[in-house]
Amino acid sequence: MQWSEEGIVLGVRRHGETSAIVELMTRERGRHLGLVRGGAGPRLQAVLQPGNRVAATWRARLDEHLGNYSVEGVRLRAGSLLAHPHALYGVVHLAALARLLPERDPHPIVHDALELILDRIGEPALAGALVVRFELQLLTELGFGLDLDSCAVTGSDTDLVYVSPKSGRAVSKSVGVPWHDRLLPLPAFLAADHDEATAEELTEAFRMTGFFLARHVFEPRGTPLPDARAAFLAAVTRAQAPTCCIASA
Repeated sequence: MQWSEEGIVLGVRRHGETSAIVELMTRERGRHLGLVRGGAGPRLQAVLQPGNRVAATWRARLDEHLGNYSVEGVRLRAGSLLAHPHALYGVVHLAALARLLPERDPHPIVHDALELILDRIGEPALAGALVVRFELQLLTELGFGLDLDSCAVTGSDTDLVYVSPKSGRAVSKSVGVPWHDRLLPLPAFLAADHDEATAEELTEAFRMTGFFLARHVFEPRGTPLPDARAAFLAAVTRAQAPTCCIASA
């Protein structure tokens, strides 16, 4: 068995003295692991960093085997992210989310979304919104997608400011005000076609997606939300704060 495809490095763990087991997110074959001989050595360490894009060839005698990868760097982003703490936390969190998908199950939309986010994750003004949209996409891929396009009661697509925690559907302001304390906030940027959000909007957005991720995905597995998620939100919020505010804090 053999195939060749480009993929995004999600994680690496040492195997023996010199080898490494590498986890890639590929477009056609989904999340796929393989052994890289010499992967723990200095020649490949810079290539096999989470967030990097590599060209990989996988070989195995049988399809169900772990198999071996040979890899070459294509887009080495990881080095440029070292100066941005929010980006480092973001890459760890994105990889943790991608691991929720079954191994070797194609999810091209997730792959393409990861590629887009990793190209922009160093930009604090965009990173938070892009990551929270990725969480929404992942919920959809796992069968728990939210309907944020129209009001669950009236069908209107305007003035959507709440989300029902029961149905996962948007609720308009006129309908939701009497029950606002029972509803989740729907930040305006998620209902609009733009990816810039204030710190308050990001906090509300992550609160909303976190509620559904915990209920549908992590709690049934008996695990909490990833620590890197909270660290990412805190770091991206600090990165967005004006310099004067940071200095006076």
